[in-house]
Amino acid sequence: MQFDSHPAPENSAFENETIVAISTPPGRGGIGIVRLSGPRALEIALPLLKLRGELEHTRARFAEIVDPETQQKLDEAVVTYFSRPNSYTGEDIVEIAAHGSPVILDLLVRQSLACGAKLAQAGEFTERAFLSGRIDLTQAEAVRDLIESQTLYQARVAAQQLGGALSRRIKPIKQSLVELIAVLEAGIDFAEDDVDVAPDAQIITRIGGVAAPLAELARTFEHGRIVHSGMTLAIVGRPNVGKSSLFNRLVEREKAIVTAIPGTTRDLVTERVAIGGIPIELVDTAGLREAADEAEFIGIQKSRETLADADLVLVVLDASAAMHSDDAELVASVTGRRALIVCNKSDLGNESLSWQLPIEGNGTCAIRTSALTGEGIDDLRFAILDLLRGSGSGSEDGMLTNMRHHQAVTAARESLEAAKQAVSNRTPHEMMLLDLYAALRQMDLLTGETTADDILNLIFSTFCIGK
Repeated sequence: MQFDSHPAPENSAFENETIVAISTPPGRGGIGIVRLSGPRALEIALPLLKLRGELEHTRARFAEIVDPETQQKLDEAVVTYFSRPNSYTGEDIVEIAAHGSPVILDLLVRQSLACGAKLAQAGEFTERAFLSGRIDLTQAEAVRDLIESQTLYQARVAAQQLGGALSRRIKPIKQSLVELIAVLEAGIDFAEDDVDVAPDAQIITRIGGVAAPLAELARTFEHGRIVHSGMTLAIVGRPNVGKSSLFNRLVEREKAIVTAIPGTTRDLVTERVAIGGIPIELVDTAGLREAADEAEFIGIQKSRETLADADLVLVVLDASAAMHSDDAELVASVTGRRALIVCNKSDLGNESLSWQLPIEGNGTCAIRTSALTGEGIDDLRFAILDLLRGSGSGSEDGMLTNMRHHQAVTAARESLEAAKQAVSNRTPHEMMLLDLYAALRQMDLLTGETTADDILNLIFSTFCIGK
C-alpha cells in the first residue's frame, strides 16, 4: 500500500520510545522477522549485526547475526530499513529477517531490550501508524481483518478497506455536512451583515443529501457483517430425508454418519466451509420428530435451538414422498426468514406433487437436489449465495463490516433526522447545529479523527503481537 509523507505528531506519547517484537508467528519456520520501530531503531539494531553495506531507505542488506559472548556468527539475515516518515508507522523501522529459529529471534529481542527498546504490545505498530496519520481507524481495523481472513474473498474485501474504500465513501458525505454547518454558522455569526441563510426547504434538502448516502451505506452492514464474520447454516428436516448426505456433499467429505435407519444423527455435527468466499458454519441436526428415547430427545432439542439461532436455514424435504404435516409445520416456521427449501432424493424419479404447492405458496425458494448423485448441489450453492447477496448491498467497495461502524453510522443518521425535525419545528439554528455537529462527531468516530482512548485500546488489543 502507499503511504503519505507527513511526520508523526510532535506531541505523540510514543515519540521517545522504540519498540521491538517478533512479527512472524510463534514456532519454527523458514524465516522469522524481528521488527523495531522508533527514533532509536537504527541505533539499537546496528550493534546486533555485521552488515555488508550501509543501510539505506527501502534497500535490503545482507548481514550476520553474531553471538554477543563469543562474537562468532550465529545466523545470516536480510535487513531492511525504512526511514521516517515514509514507513508503516511513520517512524524509523528496521526489520531483521533471519532463519525462523525461536532461539535466534528471542536473542535479537532480548538484546534490543537490553539496549533500551520496549517490548511492543498487541497491535502497537499499527496503532502508531494510526496515531501518526498514516492510516485512519477503518484502515487499521482492515489490517487485522486481512490477517484474520479465512478466504480469498475476505482478503480482497479487507484489502479494499485497507486501501481506504470506506474512508473514500465517507469523505464526500462528511464534506456535504461540513458545508451545511458552515452555511448555518455564517448565518448566525453574520446576521447583522444581512448574510443570506438558506431557507428551510433548502436546509431539509441538504440534510437529505447527507442522510441518503448514509442510509445506503448502512444497508451494506448486513452483507458486510456476513463477509467479515461468516454465518451459521442449519440443515433441518424430518429423519431420513437426507440431511446428513446433503451435509457431506456440501463439505465435500464423509463427515456425518449416514445410514438408512431414521434418527441416526443424535447430536449436532458441524463443519466450517467457504461458499463463494464466505465462511459458513454448516450444522447437521437431528431429525425433527417425536423422540424415541432420551438421547434423541436431547438431540432434537438442540436441533430446535440451532434452527432458532441460525443465520440461514436449509429445510430438507423428501421429494419422493408425500408432504408430511411435520414438513408443512417446518416450512411455515421459516416464513419470513432467510431460508431455502431443499427437495432432496430427486433421483428416485417418483416425486409427489402433494408438497409443491404449499412450498411455492410459502414464497421460499425451493431447490431440487440428489445428495446421492450430486444433482442440484451446485444450484444449491448458487442459491445460498444469491440469498446472501440479497441481504443489503453486495458491493465490496466501502462496506460496513463491524458493529462499531454500524453504530457510528446509525447514530449519525439519528442526529440528522433530529436536525430535520428541528427545521420542521422552526427550532433556532443554534439548536439545530447541535444535532448536525453530533452527526459530524459520529463520522469522525468512524474514521478515528476523534476517538476515545478506551475505544483505541479495545480495537488494538485484538491484534497480534508484532503487528
